[in-house]
Amino acid sequence: MLKKLFQAIRPKGQVVLPDPDAELALGALLVRVAQSDREYQLEEISLIDRILARLYQHNAIEAAKVRATCEKLQAAAPESDTFGRLIRETTDIEERLAAMDALWEVVLADNKEHPGEVTIVEEIRRAMGLSYADSQTARAKAKAKLISLSEEN
Repeated sequence: MLKKLFQAIRPKGQVVLPDPDAELALGALLVRVAQSDREYQLEEISLIDRILARLYQHNAIEAAKVRATCEKLQAAAPESDTFGRLIRETTDIEERLAAMDALWEVVLADNKEHPGEVTIVEEIRRAMGLSYADSQTARAKAKAKLISLSEEN
């Protein structure tokens, strides 16, 4: 079903993107959140690469290639909840919670919670079948991680 949807929205003659799996869906969502404030910064790009490397055991080059694919996929992609449902349907609860943690890491990467970013994360949360409490726990973890990293520097 998703394959047909993506084929329908792709302009003819453009580069064919891979059908999204949970990894590409999460990567595209991370990119979407990072770009939602219209300031897609190197700090956010690097963070997305680190998250993809951590969650999917990629080296730095592989993670950057996956992120680049996710950027293209995100640009051609349907609504965020489509990716969220794909993640819900293809992963277990632990992976969905890890995805929520990663989303909040990207939201908080610039030390600001932009309303647009939070709105997207909430749409994704509902689509992934996670509770508001799950999201707030992930937010707290991401905030603690950010504080810990700033104290180390």
